[in-house]
Amino acid sequence: MPLTLRLALRDWDYMTPLVLGDVRSDRLDIKVDRVGTLISNVARDPSYEGAEMSFSRYSQLRHDGDDSVVGIPNFIMRGFRHRCIITTKESPIRKLSDLAGKKIGVTGWRDSGNTWTRAALRREGVGIEDAMWYAGRLTEAHPITDRLDGFGRPGRIEAAPGERPMVDLLKDGGLDAIFTPFMPPGFFDQDSPLRQVLDDFRAAEVAYYHDVGYVPGMHLIGLKAELVQEHPWVMDELSELIDASQRMWLQKREKYADTTPWMIDELRRCAADLSPSWNVSGLEANEKMIGDFGTELYEQKILPRALTPADLFPWHARAQ
Repeated sequence: MPLTLRLALRDWDYMTPLVLGDVRSDRLDIKVDRVGTLISNVARDPSYEGAEMSFSRYSQLRHDGDDSVVGIPNFIMRGFRHRCIITTKESPIRKLSDLAGKKIGVTGWRDSGNTWTRAALRREGVGIEDAMWYAGRLTEAHPITDRLDGFGRPGRIEAAPGERPMVDLLKDGGLDAIFTPFMPPGFFDQDSPLRQVLDDFRAAEVAYYHDVGYVPGMHLIGLKAELVQEHPWVMDELSELIDASQRMWLQKREKYADTTPWMIDELRRCAADLSPSWNVSGLEANEKMIGDFGTELYEQKILPRALTPADLFPWHARAQ
């Protein structure tokens, strides 16, 4: 009889074969709830045995000696971050280095994606001390919450003035740029007043990929530790199922490419620009990326020491 595994995941398209049962296991009965917001801590949530979670927040658990969640080095959310920096169409800012001395908004200070975006900025010579930072909600539709998460520093890292939506601040000149993982409504409209800072962010991201050798990981899968202790095979089984779902989805995407007019060109360019192993799961395949993220959390003063890949994924390090 298969083991039931209840997961809370964002609505990633490539999980469709797994959700629909096209990818399945004789050992696991996987039930997926598609959530818009990540649950805070799967260890304390009775509804799930596993969940998608922030790499940064998982790292904090590992740093604090909290072993209640076991992370799997299967990065369910990956992506380059150069595209995630936006400004107004009238702005003179055209390069990452142009952000030195500017007022930058972020949707959450410790967020994994924003950590990687600051890392990209740091590579261009703009560190945290070289700009003024504001954490806040992107639009009026987003809730007012504590997005500083304890990392505020008056005069350097503050809450958005008056908790105004950052898109409004950007349009009014109160901000020079915003880091955001998801573009605001209307961003892709022809008459949108906003644009990405980099006109050719793809070229910058390809150059970054060839330099560092990976696509940054933002979210991973976390499982309750008691489940892993009782059924350690679940980690590899689940990771293989997620990978199989992604492979099947890509095969279907290549066949049914007419969902947008130039999807076929996007598939062709990805195949040309990225190694076939760019999204391979596992500790060994992702060791450099994991190590770099641990270093960034330390350099950006989010964690007081740099965590190694073995610190972050001890189960897998021992197996390796």
